[in-house]
Amino acid sequence: MALEKFAFRVLKTDKYARCGLIKTPRGEINTPVFMPVGTQATVKACKIEDIKKTGTEIILGNTYHLMIRPGVERIKRVGGLHKFMNCDLPILTDSGGFQVMSLSKLNKIDREKGAIFNSHVDGKKFYLSPEESIRVQLGLNSDIVMIMDECPQKTNNYEIIKKSMELSLYWAERSKKAFGNNLHKGLFGIIQGGLFKDLRTQSLKELIKINFDGYAIGGLAVGESQNEMFKVLDDLKDQLPKSKPHYLMGVGTPADILGAVKRGVDMFDCVLPTRSGRTGLAFTWKGRVNIKNNKYQNDDSPLDRNCKNLNLNKYSKNYLNHLFNTNEILGSMLLTLHNINFYQEFMLEIRKNIKNGTFDVFHDEYIDKL
Repeated sequence: MALEKFAFRVLKTDKYARCGLIKTPRGEINTPVFMPVGTQATVKACKIEDIKKTGTEIILGNTYHLMIRPGVERIKRVGGLHKFMNCDLPILTDSGGFQVMSLSKLNKIDREKGAIFNSHVDGKKFYLSPEESIRVQLGLNSDIVMIMDECPQKTNNYEIIKKSMELSLYWAERSKKAFGNNLHKGLFGIIQGGLFKDLRTQSLKELIKINFDGYAIGGLAVGESQNEMFKVLDDLKDQLPKSKPHYLMGVGTPADILGAVKRGVDMFDCVLPTRSGRTGLAFTWKGRVNIKNNKYQNDDSPLDRNCKNLNLNKYSKNYLNHLFNTNEILGSMLLTLHNINFYQEFMLEIRKNIKNGTFDVFHDEYIDKL
């Protein structure tokens, strides 16, 4: 049976905010969407069955980590990442470029060879060219593939950002060629250019010429302020192709997501809900809760009565406080699942309000609360 082609369409708009539908052979994805991060073929501290119960429709896998451990050939041998981790949801894989910048102590960028770096695990040398990144991602058999780009560290040096952006454009062309004619998968370009409007505009215009299935905004969530991030999105929102999904990489807090949706963004990923859950921080409709705080030792109320999708309210703050203060792993598991569930209920409410034409009211109510 022929696989369904990758496709996207906008269903409803409320000013710049959009509800859409991404179609992949493994299922449909309602946007705006939040993708839990499954760095090493697992969303940490959660079973995939529980992830699905939260309403999650797509997860993210990490090319850098998976090529180092267990290696793409081991995953490819069993049919790809979905079979390897027993996940029938669509999966987006990143290119590995960000991790090369952020994790590798020894790395070198070469225009032709790509990123040359030493593994943060054992120091082994790796070469990650645009072609190799695509080869690895196709071996993982992900549904959405990201081009190889250079993600520079935050800097106000215009020439450094310009040179990096131009290198990413060169690698974008090579990534597109290496990807080939995989119509059932999506290939996304990545807009670079730091905080400079002219560089972002140039990057986007050149990527549109290459013609990708979606457009990601990269190089943010690297230390800039929220207002700086929103300014970049304001600069791009009228230029992003309306018929393609828009993905803000590595973002973020609920307030970040609200502000980005208001500016036309459709897709998000971030380790924040899972990492916070493992360390005792819960996201709720009334704000953040540090469950390790002593004030919860005699609080028998649930984390959030307004979260309805999973029956996690049977666990009291008192009990969760005890689990974390005795280092019981169940605490991390419950809070991680709670946070993913909150994020998915949050995204569901965003979509409802866009469809109802009330997104601005919802935005204004929660932008300073969450």
